[in-house]
Amino acid sequence: MKQSKRKRVTLQQVAEHAGVSRATASLIVRNSPSVSEKTRKKVLASMKELGYVYDRIAANLRSQTSSTIGVIITDISNTFFTELLIGVHEELEKDGYTVFLGTTFDSDNRQDQLLSTMLEHRVGGIILCPVAGTSEDTIRKIQHLDVPSVLAVRELPEVESDYVGVDYSLGVQKAVQHLLEQGHKRIAFLGGTTGSTTWKERMEGYRSALKNAGISIDEELVIPSGPTRSGGVEAARQVLDISEPPTAVFCFSDLVAFGVMQGLKEKGIVPGEDIAVVGFDNVMESSVCHPTLTTVSSFARQIGKDAARCLHNQIVDKKEHHHRIILTPQLVVRESSSKKRSS
Repeated sequence: MKQSKRKRVTLQQVAEHAGVSRATASLIVRNSPSVSEKTRKKVLASMKELGYVYDRIAANLRSQTSSTIGVIITDISNTFFTELLIGVHEELEKDGYTVFLGTTFDSDNRQDQLLSTMLEHRVGGIILCPVAGTSEDTIRKIQHLDVPSVLAVRELPEVESDYVGVDYSLGVQKAVQHLLEQGHKRIAFLGGTTGSTTWKERMEGYRSALKNAGISIDEELVIPSGPTRSGGVEAARQVLDISEPPTAVFCFSDLVAFGVMQGLKEKGIVPGEDIAVVGFDNVMESSVCHPTLTTVSSFARQIGKDAARCLHNQIVDKKEHHHRIILTPQLVVRESSSKKRSS
């Protein structure tokens, strides 16, 4: 005999089972902080016992609002983004939001697919770390649908939008100035894709620091690559093949720097001894790798917190106001560059 399909448990049934009002049960499924922990536990226990599943999409349609936030990053394997996501979660969870995560792997097509999916699911807002070369039309699509959005890490100059990032130019100036003070004059810039604003701003800092020291840029020492560990390995191999290799290397990111140090070791070159290496981001691994990596802290977790706060303010306020938050980077000196170059 065919069993009849079990009916979906309603929130009213949960409320009656827990001995609370439906309004109280509704606050709990929306993660409202205004309910006592004792009541929360009682209602959650009833949900588990009855097999209740919250229909978030239906709730969004009823209220014309959404407690789901879309967050799109470029590379989940990069621990910089892990820290950024922790900051986003810490801030958004205070206000009862749920995070819907997508990863583009720096692909335009993947980014468009993720944005379409998130908009179809009626997310309440989007935090976007754009892929390199993102067009203004992509952001205009979000804004046209009146969905609150914040750009993080990579800015799109032609788009008016809330943005949270770090002063990349200043960070690179600090890094290169440190290498100059250590006695280096042939300083390479390895990694990153030239079309992105984050690369252009780093390049601006690199040029500025060398110019202030009276040193002309040797284009052979500037080698772009994918912003990955493998990209760093390849960039290191290329720079070692030029007629006069560098004595120090600034890397687009810590991930690139880890690859660069691997590439140096493959050639029997000791990072921090034979060639100084500096990264950018100050991810967790930079303090435990060998040698420990000198790097520029870009405060990824704080970027996540600030982006989440901007988005929440947009959702609550609903007014046209664009905030641009630029964090001040900090140089962290470790073993990979602490040895002075002998003259």
